[in-house]
Amino acid sequence: MALQHEAARQRAQGPHTLSGILADLLRRADGVWHHAFAAQPLPPQWLVLGSCALALVVVASARVWPRARTVVTIVHEAGHAVVALATGQRRVRVRLYRDTAGETVSAGRAGGLRVALTAAAGYPAPPLAGLGAAALLATGHVTGMLLLGLALLAGLAIAVRNPYGMLAVLATAAAVAAVCLYGSVVVQAGFGYAMTWFLLFGGVRPVLELRRERRRDRGLRSDADQLARLTPMPGGVWIMVFGIIAVAALAVSARWLIR
Repeated sequence: MALQHEAARQRAQGPHTLSGILADLLRRADGVWHHAFAAQPLPPQWLVLGSCALALVVVASARVWPRARTVVTIVHEAGHAVVALATGQRRVRVRLYRDTAGETVSAGRAGGLRVALTAAAGYPAPPLAGLGAAALLATGHVTGMLLLGLALLAGLAIAVRNPYGMLAVLATAAAVAAVCLYGSVVVQAGFGYAMTWFLLFGGVRPVLELRRERRRDRGLRSDADQLARLTPMPGGVWIMVFGIIAVAALAVSARWLIR
């Protein structure tokens, strides 16, 4: 009899517990949305510099970088996808792979300005995304920056067409959402600054890797080589352009973030 009463009590509490969780989630989401357009106080300098050092260690690490690079690949392929859609390409499809490689394909003409712009958008995407995030952080819009990143990840998920790619995008989106919903002000700021620095530093290293691979004749299918076939500029010049954009974005962002 006692067991029956306990089971009945648990069944009665179940909906209330679920409703309580949903109510708490809605309350937190409302709070996040309330802060999305509001400027927040800038974090202490130790947090800015600490997140910068952490991101630099991750990008420079031979062990951690091969795993963390997937986030940079997500932004890289998102750059291709956004420009492809903006230039009128159809049926844009994105795939991400375990070796941190990725590809974006679309329906349209095999050559021309549209394809060249799409091919040129990949490597600049991470540093430019970091630059945009730095602009928001410098004006105190941490929550807005995180929500914008979440919206872009949700949009990219629609175009992803392989299981690993979908898992990588959803896992990244879940991490950002968890920080937005459950992270304190300090946690949100630390996460936002760390991700911004990571995109900025992570935008430089792939360009250096591409330059090294082309010297070893292993980058013949790279964006730079595709652009060399589509434009009068050789692949080496395109790598230089990618590098200038990445370094300039890092320099400008550092000036904004380090006060």
